[in-house]
Amino acid sequence: MNNRLCIVVSLVVLSFIACKQKQPCPEKKTTHEMTDKDLHITDEKIDHLGITNKEYLSAASKRALQWPDIGNEWFIEFSAPMPLKGDLAYEKGVVRRDPSAMIKENGKYYVWYSKSTGATQGFGGDIEKDKVFPWDRCDIWYATSIDGITWKEEGIAVGRGKKGAYDDRSVFTVEIMKYEDKYYLCYQTVKSPYNVRVKNQVGLAWADSPNGPWTKSKEPILSPADNGIWKGEEQNRFMVEKKGDFDSHKVHDPCILPYKGKFYLYYKGEQMGEQITFGGRQIRHGVAIADNPKGPYIKSPYNPISNSGHEICVWPYNGGIASLITTDGPEKNTIQWAPDGINFEIMSSIKGAPHAIGLNRSADTEKEPTEILRWGLTHIYNNYNEQSIMRFTSQRRTSHTAKGEAAKLSTEKK
Repeated sequence: MNNRLCIVVSLVVLSFIACKQKQPCPEKKTTHEMTDKDLHITDEKIDHLGITNKEYLSAASKRALQWPDIGNEWFIEFSAPMPLKGDLAYEKGVVRRDPSAMIKENGKYYVWYSKSTGATQGFGGDIEKDKVFPWDRCDIWYATSIDGITWKEEGIAVGRGKKGAYDDRSVFTVEIMKYEDKYYLCYQTVKSPYNVRVKNQVGLAWADSPNGPWTKSKEPILSPADNGIWKGEEQNRFMVEKKGDFDSHKVHDPCILPYKGKFYLYYKGEQMGEQITFGGRQIRHGVAIADNPKGPYIKSPYNPISNSGHEICVWPYNGGIASLITTDGPEKNTIQWAPDGINFEIMSSIKGAPHAIGLNRSADTEKEPTEILRWGLTHIYNNYNEQSIMRFTSQRRTSHTAKGEAAKLSTEKK
């Protein structure tokens, strides 16, 4: 290396070190350091946000000035869960939870769900005999309904595998996809023994009818990343030498959507040594993509595609994919949208979203962004040993008025 090149390289390295030592670097201003030019301040923005004096902007006001102008068409409010009738009403000693999306076939709604019986003992006893979680020792059942309120339980759709199979302990948290007159169920699987370091996977089953019979994949279609390292041999999921990718421990809550000629398998990832952050649990979503519904599914290099979330709740809208993000992480309780199914942006902040939403796939998803959320299914914990499937509704909220005011305004406009 000649002397001139050595000097150039040294200057670049010294500049990088100086930038690292001086926090923040000049090109990465904190909110407090942003100027009017950075914020693109207008009188209209100042008036809309009710800012007292644009010469004295708090960090909160500066953040507000950077908010996107996306309107309120994505903002909704949810009802409290309402009991179902028929076979899906609460039943003592039974767990029914994590309803799939609903599809409508021959005038009937179909839904699939996790079902188990008996008390949950946790990890303190004999894990070979006990039930460690409510979703442990589950099979996948299904039910039908004319009106979405009164349901008839039809029986088992997909059961646990034989001893030694990747799904011999539990099959649960299922989703349905219909494509070209065939039906596909994707779901979580656990192989015995169910200890705290066990790595959940994703299975697939397919049929020519929503009533089955279902053919199961011989191997999982999705597995956790294999780049984390446990510390020691103790059954402690928080002891790690290397955490690995966002999905190094578990892949959960799968949902497959046909999208742009391919199949996008959205899923929740849990990381080895998962921590609590300023937004709660470290939970993020990912996507794996295939050319065929049965796979192989290849994880996107852009993963993770969310900073938050829990159960997957995704639907197509306006050429892209919308996602309801709930429960965990700094962006929890938001609805997001990605024009390409991968690069999601926040569209609204909401409250009170139901758990484990089962969407109504018969809804017109292009009518408005949240039409598919007008009603659907969820589950509640009656107690830790018993859970039941419920119904929810939602409504758009684009304005708020006092009692009697809305009727008066409507009359004045006529």
